Amino acid sequence: MDLENGKFSDASKKGSWKKALLFAYQSLGVVYGDLSTSPLYVYKSTFAEDIQHSESNEEIFGVLSFVFWTLTLVPLFKYVFVVLRADDNGEGGTFALYSLICRHANVSLLPNRQVADEAVSTYKLEHPPEKRSSSRVKVYLEKHKVLHTALLILVLLGTCMVIGDGVLTPAISDAVIPITCFILVCLFALQHYGTHRVGFLFAPIVLTWLLCISALGLYNMIHWNPHVYQALSPYYMFKFLKKTKKGGWMSLGGILLCITGSEAMFADLGHFSYAAIQTAFTFLVYPALILAYMGQAAYLSQHHHTSYHISFYVSVPDSVRWPVLVIAILASVVGSQAIISGTFSIINQSQSLSCFPRVKVIHTSDKIHGQIYIPEINWVLMILCITVTIGFRDTKHMGNASGLAVMTVMLVTTCLMSLVIILCWNKPPAVALSFLLFFGSIELLYFSASLTKFTEGAWLPILLALFLMTIMFVWHYATIKKYEFDLHNKVSLEWLLALGPSLGVARTPGIGLVFTDLTSGIPANFSRFVTNLPAYHHILVFVCVKSVPVPFVPPAERYLVGRVGPAAHRSYRCIVRYGYRDVHQDIDSFETELVARLADFIRYDWHRTQHTSPYAEDDASHSNESSSERRLAVIGTVAFSGTRGYGIEESVEPASVSIGFSTVESVTDVIEMQAMGAGAVERRVRFAIDDDDSESDVQTKMYVQLEEELRDLMTAQEAGTAFILGHTHVEAKQGSSILKRLAINFGYNFLRRNCRGPDVALKVPPVSLLEVGMVYVV
Repeated sequence: MDLENGKFSDASKKGSWKKALLFAYQSLGVVYGDLSTSPLYVYKSTFAEDIQHSESNEEIFGVLSFVFWTLTLVPLFKYVFVVLRADDNGEGGTFALYSLICRHANVSLLPNRQVADEAVSTYKLEHPPEKRSSSRVKVYLEKHKVLHTALLILVLLGTCMVIGDGVLTPAISDAVIPITCFILVCLFALQHYGTHRVGFLFAPIVLTWLLCISALGLYNMIHWNPHVYQALSPYYMFKFLKKTKKGGWMSLGGILLCITGSEAMFADLGHFSYAAIQTAFTFLVYPALILAYMGQAAYLSQHHHTSYHISFYVSVPDSVRWPVLVIAILASVVGSQAIISGTFSIINQSQSLSCFPRVKVIHTSDKIHGQIYIPEINWVLMILCITVTIGFRDTKHMGNASGLAVMTVMLVTTCLMSLVIILCWNKPPAVALSFLLFFGSIELLYFSASLTKFTEGAWLPILLALFLMTIMFVWHYATIKKYEFDLHNKVSLEWLLALGPSLGVARTPGIGLVFTDLTSGIPANFSRFVTNLPAYHHILVFVCVKSVPVPFVPPAERYLVGRVGPAAHRSYRCIVRYGYRDVHQDIDSFETELVARLADFIRYDWHRTQHTSPYAEDDASHSNESSSERRLAVIGTVAFSGTRGYGIEESVEPASVSIGFSTVESVTDVIEMQAMGAGAVERRVRFAIDDDDSESDVQTKMYVQLEEELRDLMTAQEAGTAFILGHTHVEAKQGSSILKRLAINFGYNFLRRNCRGPDVALKVPPVSLLEVGMVYVV
């Protein structure tokens, strides 16, 4: 298995399946804790008030039939066989679906999309662009901007409901409250060790629990009612609804609890793999749950006396009741692990897509990039879980709240999957509509039953979701407005090139890294910096650290480098691209890597100028580049062998040029492309870099200039690097609505002040930090 991608290679199928089985075992303690403990409270919640268990057994058999078909259709058919296949390079969750949709249709609200992003190898499109462009759904979505906002709100709703469900999950168990709270504190304290270690620790508990409920189910079926399997027929569902009518429909709010935790299979996909989660659910979790529910129904079908309460534990023999109780307490608390891991993944994705304030993300595994830990979110979740555990003592009310959150998430996933089927899988709209109607009607039935319980606990996930959605939407909205302000207030290149001694502006030794969100142009914060301090560094680099809507960007494709002005100005633009699963580098390694990529680009640029002069349209002279920025090139080291040291693969012209060098010490792979415009030209260049390869041409003017530029870069690096960041304060324009003023002036600025700043997120050392104060009026 490729641990970075979560994919299987054909090289070693035996080894891959061993790792898949290992991950499947780990997933038991991370993914299935919530789903596997649902037998503790499904029957109890269903028969709590709306319906009664009668001598005819029509109610219990009808509930069993509903449970069986709900488990079969939703977790098994919908998630395992359909939704899990819609992974984004191994990553799952609502934001992964949103990322897929944004790649196949221009519906993202953040206007920093570049043509160059589509050249990233992980920017996979499932069908040719010419077919993709003919989709009427795609054209309609891209045309109406209000649908872009509606799509984002839908994604945020699903994301917030996943988190809301996680807050409720630990509180539904029948454990003693002090014991539950203590175990919860221990659980959250273990999160910093990483998902793989927590999985190994908790997997035996869940595995023991699954084997336990399977054995109990078989025992109860054999001992009390061997013919209970007949209740699996759909006929008993219609019989149940016919007899119970409105009460039966309202009791669906308890039945739907049998699928709580199903969304965690998709949300936690990045922590494991599709094969591991599919194997664990299909061959262990699903059969164990069916046996558990059948066993409880078999026992209850023979016990109708009022002294017997509808509960999981009444079906457990007295001789093993206490051991089962202990295992159930542990398993029910471990159930919250699924949502904790899923929450970390979702928040990391949303932060990378500018939908969540900056938080510290710690990658707990060097091999599996999806396994992360977020300290702030971990402790907030712990406080919320303990608060709900203490505050909500009624299992029925907690079940109602959890049920509404579960069904909302599933409805959101169904809607997004319908778009994925059309836009990404290139299937006919009829297929997507069939998927939407079939699964959507099932989920709407349960959702409608949950809404009737609004005043009986279902209000809590709605309140939590609204609070989180407000935070996420305000942050995203302000980020868009800030980007638009930067875009409209950027400085022309001619202004930068005109700066010099005649205006009293000096060049100081060292490298100045000006961080900006812009992918082109000179940011306004730099003009303010020069206005207040009339000097800037000898080597000037405009750095844009950008998130691309893919899980990860290969290191060889991370740096997009170009010149700003002529070579003599020593100014460059560097766009550093990360995916939402990528580990951001420490500042020391980032600085070293950036300088190395700049050196590679300088070598490449001079070699290109020297050897590709036949292409006059592509090789504008340096003297003519003061009026516009040069093209950008992807600079990255790749493995290469052979005598050919320089080559061009041109998508527009069939001609190519190759020049051999005597030795090859390192090879750089370069992709040239225009930074803007739909008709961008892409050119792939692979060339060798060798300090001694041009000794015979040392006397040439061009080689002297190359050596001089490289020497200036190294000298500037030795002099030190300064990191120039904007320290922004955002204000709403005069005349803005009250809602906008509240969102920007109070909401966003409060979040910005109380969350991690860009210097912390970029890991900039304070001694090298220069902050430029800016007021953004949006």
